[in-house]
Amino acid sequence: MARVAVVTDSTADLPAELRQALGIRVVPLNVHFGDEVFKDGVEMTPEGFWEKLRLSPHHPRTSQPAPGDFLTVYRELEAAGQPICSIHISADMSGTLQSAQIAAEMLGNPGGIELVDSRSVSMGLGLVVLAAARVAQRGASLPEVAAEARAVARRLQILFGVDTLEFLQRNGRIGRAQALVGGLLNIKPVLQVEDGVVAAADKVRGRSRVLPRCLEIMAERIPPGRKVAAAVLYTTDPDEGRAWLEAFQKQYQMVESYLAPLGPVVACHAGPGTVGIAMYEVTG
Repeated sequence: MARVAVVTDSTADLPAELRQALGIRVVPLNVHFGDEVFKDGVEMTPEGFWEKLRLSPHHPRTSQPAPGDFLTVYRELEAAGQPICSIHISADMSGTLQSAQIAAEMLGNPGGIELVDSRSVSMGLGLVVLAAARVAQRGASLPEVAAEARAVARRLQILFGVDTLEFLQRNGRIGRAQALVGGLLNIKPVLQVEDGVVAAADKVRGRSRVLPRCLEIMAERIPPGRKVAAAVLYTTDPDEGRAWLEAFQKQYQMVESYLAPLGPVVACHAGPGTVGIAMYEVTG
């Protein structure tokens, strides 16, 4: 039996070396600036996105892959005899999973493909995908790979701060954090991904309080000293990202950690100045 193939979408923000090492296939979403369309992570890099945002008169928007984009990948893997575990951004944030579901139905091999809603995004999704790809690499069956993905997704915690809620609000991804809009001057939101949508976790006075508050909230959810896998994501300030990673490394035993920029699609909704962490406790 051929190894289970793991497929995801570009909102996982997985570094290329990890994708290649574990054989993860990525279907890109699209970034639109006016009439121009770019494949996320293929035709537009994070650096290219911020440059385009600075120069373009158009506010960016995003769109999900077409079912045909998924079907092309699925058929290639099916031809190689590989069962497919396709893991994607929360269905409450994007229609990407719906496109994958249509493609799976078109494939006509219900026993050979399983779809997983990560209820997450960015490297939250990425951590779920990495865990699934590793058990697939060890020879796990399709149900076992999907079960590992869902188990990690259930344990995942995501906390982040943004400079402004404008981008989340303008692109319709603000979710249950809408209540924070129009708050007091210099009040900064602490956000989370909860039940597959963006939600408020707290609010603090001044950007300097965001990281300390995130450390406190995470300690309430995952006791300090535990073994964790984590990823810190940033948009425009890698030094701030490193500071976040170092702070969390002091609080936890990190058996796996990553620092990476948000990809163009996620950055389009998060906006400049965003930084955050995705983390889950490693058991066993």
